[in-house]
Amino acid sequence: MEERRISYARRVVRSLPALLIAAGAVYDHLTPTPYTGAPFFTAAPLGAAPLYSLRGTVLTGLVAIAALAVLRVPHGGLPLAEVITELATVITVSVLAVLINLLVRRSDARLASARAIAEAAQRAVLPEPPERIGGYQIAARYEAAQEGASIGGDLYAVQDSPHGIRLVVGDVRGKGMGAVGVVAVVIGTFREAAEQETTLEAVAQRLERALTRERARREAVDAREGFTTAVLAELPHGEALVRIVNRGHPSPLLLYADGTVRSLFAPEPALPLGMAELGAWPDRAQEAEFPSRATLLLYTDGLSEARDENGRFYDPEVRLAGRANAHREPAALLGALAAEVRRHSGGGMADDMALLAVRRP
Repeated sequence: MEERRISYARRVVRSLPALLIAAGAVYDHLTPTPYTGAPFFTAAPLGAAPLYSLRGTVLTGLVAIAALAVLRVPHGGLPLAEVITELATVITVSVLAVLINLLVRRSDARLASARAIAEAAQRAVLPEPPERIGGYQIAARYEAAQEGASIGGDLYAVQDSPHGIRLVVGDVRGKGMGAVGVVAVVIGTFREAAEQETTLEAVAQRLERALTRERARREAVDAREGFTTAVLAELPHGEALVRIVNRGHPSPLLLYADGTVRSLFAPEPALPLGMAELGAWPDRAQEAEFPSRATLLLYTDGLSEARDENGRFYDPEVRLAGRANAHREPAALLGALAAEVRRHSGGGMADDMALLAVRRP
């Protein structure tokens, strides 16, 4: 329904230049000779400039000029100076509309190029994980907020190791290529630590040290992008459980086969990674049963902080509760979740969103 309304609104907006010309013709035809529909004809090419192609803008200007000439020139009672002034005004505005169109198209092309480069960089840093690892079904999804060419610092990674399948989902503070650089540090360190460290807590400490070094290396201007909220998860081989270490990140959700949803709240709040100078205490992993046909959902705050037109947040725990046997495949779950969040926010998300789902068959 929301998509149909948006599509209808777009069609109405694109028809405005034609409607303005039609309104000008009707007004000029029905009113006494001294009255003119020139303002309508003047507005039409300006309306076409950001909406149409160059050809469409030129055609709109020519139609507006021709319509005004047909309606005004035959009236011999009108002062010639007045008719010439009206025609000159519409011609001048039409030329300006063409110039505006050229500038808009050039800006759009540059923005599209910058966005494509940024998204390519992000895809290189965040490759999609395999659909199956160690018997688990896995899916990941990155949803950009579409704010110009900016890209965020949301991240995810999955690594099979001798100690189990290990996962991380995080959010670097900041946007742009600086944030992507920190994402690369986090993912590179995570993959190495996941293979070498025997405990999930030790993996978190490796990430802490790596981000502390990265924060010190950066200049003061970029240091604000040096910390990351993150949640780490571990699925031990041959065991129906999940271990979680949460560093200031939204709590993961366990979606059970009967539709029950459980939030894996951290028993002790912890600071984000890269903020060891503000306080230090040992990480403690929490454990939860991970039964067959259950799905573990990890996400960034782009999901939980998406607002609707009334300012209400999207609550994934509430929205996903009661969906027994719905979206069994992780990829289908994430696709439906992303579509639902966009509908909730009216298609205009305020922040990027990373999703990672793991299902135990």
